[in-house]
Amino acid sequence: MADRLPYSEKVMDHFQNPRNVGEIPDASGVGTVGNPICGDVMKMFLKIENNVIVDAKFKTFGCGAAVATSSMVTEMVKGKTIEEALKISNKAVAEALGGLPPIKMHCSVLAEEALRSALKDYYEKQGLAVPFEITKRGHNEHGH
Repeated sequence: MADRLPYSEKVMDHFQNPRNVGEIPDASGVGTVGNPICGDVMKMFLKIENNVIVDAKFKTFGCGAAVATSSMVTEMVKGKTIEEALKISNKAVAEALGGLPPIKMHCSVLAEEALRSALKDYYEKQGLAVPFEITKRGHNEHGH
């Protein structure tokens, strides 16, 4: 039998009981990102009112770590301003989950990218200039 990856209890909890699964029909911003190497695809929906993320949902096709990081990032952004949400890094998502195995860190990168993609969509729908903070990250530290 294959060795089990050393997932924290929090990762297992968010995988087995993911929060905020689904779609927001009238979402303010929607972002879809994927990693063609491992096949993980994340779609994030944000509802933004008065510069505050009042709701966040996701649909993820992928491994347990991809589901867990999607779930955690939606929990982390709810109630935050856009500026606060932009400070959430993939490392912060991984830390909030009690850590991820190195081979699964790319899942937290995808979760951060899905959040930024949804925020970019929000700005574009509003006809606003996309802040540099949304586009500057272009890091591809996918662990493959």
